[in-house]
Amino acid sequence: MTSTPLSPDAIAQIKQAAGDHLFLHAQQTADWRGAGPRMYVKGDGVWVWDAQGNKYLDAMAGLWFKSAGYGRKEIADAVYKQMTEIDSPPAGGVVPVQAQVAAKVASLYHDKNARLFLVSGGSEAVETAVKMAKKYHHLNGKGGKYKILARRGSYHGGTAMSASLGRANADTMGPEMVGAINVVNTTPYRCAYCDGKCNLKCANEIETVIQFQGADSVAAIIAEPISAAAGIHVPHKDYWPRLREIADKYDVLLIADEVITGFGRLGSWFGTERFGVKPDLTTVAKALSSGYAPIAAAIATKKVADAFIGDQSKTFRHLITFGGHPIAAAAAVKNLEIYEREKLVENSRKMGEYLFDQLQKLYEHSIVGEVRGGYGLLAAVELAQDRQTKKQFPKEAGLATKVPQKLTKKGIVSFRAADLIALCPPLIITREQIDFIVKVLDETIGELEQELGVK
Repeated sequence: MTSTPLSPDAIAQIKQAAGDHLFLHAQQTADWRGAGPRMYVKGDGVWVWDAQGNKYLDAMAGLWFKSAGYGRKEIADAVYKQMTEIDSPPAGGVVPVQAQVAAKVASLYHDKNARLFLVSGGSEAVETAVKMAKKYHHLNGKGGKYKILARRGSYHGGTAMSASLGRANADTMGPEMVGAINVVNTTPYRCAYCDGKCNLKCANEIETVIQFQGADSVAAIIAEPISAAAGIHVPHKDYWPRLREIADKYDVLLIADEVITGFGRLGSWFGTERFGVKPDLTTVAKALSSGYAPIAAAIATKKVADAFIGDQSKTFRHLITFGGHPIAAAAAVKNLEIYEREKLVENSRKMGEYLFDQLQKLYEHSIVGEVRGGYGLLAAVELAQDRQTKKQFPKEAGLATKVPQKLTKKGIVSFRAADLIALCPPLIITREQIDFIVKVLDETIGELEQELGVK
């Protein structure tokens, strides 16, 4: 399959319009007027084509979400059918497909009696889960529990409140959410507490913080099963069970932020399954519809959801106008049908193991500090100036520019590529496509070694 390129004049006009009027998320929009962000016009499977007709393998699945791959006509057909029947209900009403998607997700969750609050995106899901956790304690006569513990360097969203949690790329422009307490993250490669042999002190510090803050003031702990923004560090197998133990001990809710790891990314329907833990609340988004339409949710276990059942005083007075929009819900239902029919969760586990195994050969390069992964199709290669000391390359080395340019030239696009090269391909990926990724990485890292004068 190929794509018909746009004419140079058409590309120039679009770039001019974007340069004049469009804010590009987290990027300098003025860049559109020059070489600018690459403009894509077609996608099929794991492949995308730009406006000039060049073909690339998308190694980041869009932005962690294109799990079922590009070009799924049956999802488009489901959206069209829903749009032409009833695109949205009158206020206070519901469309059948909204109930269907909630029931389907609950059937995949560890608590089959879970209840979903449907929203539009991951940031809204986190906002919802945090508010729900606070209100849950309030309804149980513990209104003083309002603080939220989040791990430093974790990304939980772009809104002012969610950006207060973890503070990865935070840009809140003023006071952050009162009660946001940022605690140590789990970063085994450069752990401040252990030297290659985990002692779980990073988890135990969370208990120390709860004791210091006062358990009667802490509502919840929020964490990603594997923290993507912090560098895709895989925690020790006992880390998550320890978080569950701490949460139970101090009557604190455990929120799993599965916006990235949910729906097969780690080779299981939910990432916490890989660590044998059942959270109280779970946030999901991205892969719920494989990005075909914006939908997300806060999933509450029966224990949490039942607290909101009763008279009007127990109502969760939270409203997102387009949350769980029927068109997006239709896309999600069809997407999950594809998941089950094509066994994408199983493929993620199988291909994730293959990817991690093939990446080991990159250790032949002296600047490869660590290869991370082994849990589904989420992996990373961290480059280091010195493997033994783990010394990082200085900013002046220009890896943030050189690495993505080299990858793109060789037919791979990745939103996260510098001294850390993140890999999060669509779950439909094959062995041959993984071999292509590893080959390109091998060539790219080899070229970098020569340019940097490292052997």
